[in-house]
Amino acid sequence: MSDCDCHDSANEIQERSVLWTLLAINGGMFVAEMILGIVADSTGLVADSLDMLADATVYGIALWAVGRAASAKRGAARFSGWFQIALAVGVLLDIIRRFIYGSDPDFWFMLGVGVAALIANVTCLALLAKHRKGEVHMRASWIFSKNDVIANTGVILAGALVHFTGTRWPDLSIGLLITVVVFRGGIAILKDARNSGE
Repeated sequence: MSDCDCHDSANEIQERSVLWTLLAINGGMFVAEMILGIVADSTGLVADSLDMLADATVYGIALWAVGRAASAKRGAARFSGWFQIALAVGVLLDIIRRFIYGSDPDFWFMLGVGVAALIANVTCLALLAKHRKGEVHMRASWIFSKNDVIANTGVILAGALVHFTGTRWPDLSIGLLITVVVFRGGIAILKDARNSGE
């Protein structure tokens, strides 16, 4: 076996280890945020929980892609991008529903869960840092985690604004902002996957 093969094998083992950890963190946070988002009647938390689901799915797809051909990795990244766009559309529909029928978000839940999610995603970002310039499936994972940190910060800010303004508008606004961030992340992943095949 050549030195190159040994290096590739070690890198693949490292990628798998990181991705399994990320999958566990995001899968757990998706379940927790979805339940607490429904309890808190918060668009921001529900949107962020679906973003966590998108991440968990992307990490699972990236795990499948480790060690496979470059074309398979591009295909995995493309699927991840389209999945993220589909989730963004789903969150937008929920925002429209809440805009029409109303909501009463609980700011304490928003703040508490937002902080927990931020800690989880900063941990994910740190784990992915050395792989952020790797192959396309790992770059897609980096984009997802980076977007999550932005979304979590927004949920925390929105929770504070819900408290100080006494209205639901900050929650709806952050839900919409997360939707835009998720959608743009999906577009960025699709563009990266296309460019890596040129």
